Amino acid sequence: MRLLFPILLLMACNDPENPVAAGHPLGASTANSKTDTLIPNTAKVIHVFVALCDNKNQGIVPVPKTIGNGQDAASNLYWGCAGGVKGYFKKQPNWKLMSTTKSVSSIILERCVFKHTSYNAYIVADAYDGAAIKACTIDFFNAAAGRNNQSLAVQGTTLGIGGSAQLIAYTGHDGLMDFSLPDYPAKLHDTKRETIILACISKRFFSEGIRQAGATPLIWSTGLMSPEAYTLEASIAGWLAQETPAQIRQRAAAAYDRYQHCGVKAASRLLVTGW
Repeated sequence: MRLLFPILLLMACNDPENPVAAGHPLGASTANSKTDTLIPNTAKVIHVFVALCDNKNQGIVPVPKTIGNGQDAASNLYWGCAGGVKGYFKKQPNWKLMSTTKSVSSIILERCVFKHTSYNAYIVADAYDGAAIKACTIDFFNAAAGRNNQSLAVQGTTLGIGGSAQLIAYTGHDGLMDFSLPDYPAKLHDTKRETIILACISKRFFSEGIRQAGATPLIWSTGLMSPEAYTLEASIAGWLAQETPAQIRQRAAAAYDRYQHCGVKAASRLLVTGW
């Protein structure tokens, strides 16, 4: 299924960093060491899985090639552009970029870690090669199920990511419209994990995987959408403030309307919480 967002902001890219090389094999290992044992966190940790926009390898109506190259994180619509995860959070006064690591694995082209300036909270965001969208989706479900736990050291602080993160997010094209998974990872731990899934019609396509994972859907979508980072940032802000799911949904809808000019009511129908 080939899709184009109904209202797409083609924002200018402003990250001068050089792109990483292409040619990463689909299905390669995405970490050096993983475990099913939870890694305790003293901070709030949000792990964000970003499938880079990819004209060639994803079922989308092509966007301009400069922002639709799934092997170039620096200029990608969902990463380096002003509305991308890295590009957007770099400019937010409440978040400080702590580290950037390129070529984390054969398919994770870049990892950024942000720390909140007021809360003891971190965002760990991984940019996946657009050709590896299936592997990105599987990694997201594994984390939602409490699996693939990893330890990450950031300036003297050790973070538990993957299934050890308390909030797990996916942003990008809904690859489950194009491929199916034979099964989904089952819930491994009883700890609470919440999810944000910013992809087209994600409530329909991600429901079975989230049920199997035993995770709570905090924000996901009922229709076509632009999965840019302002909606993610607003949702995380409400989550850190310990707002109710309904309040977080309203934050997300207001942010989406602010950039997409679709009306808050329409945005509230698009972005929903729970089952």
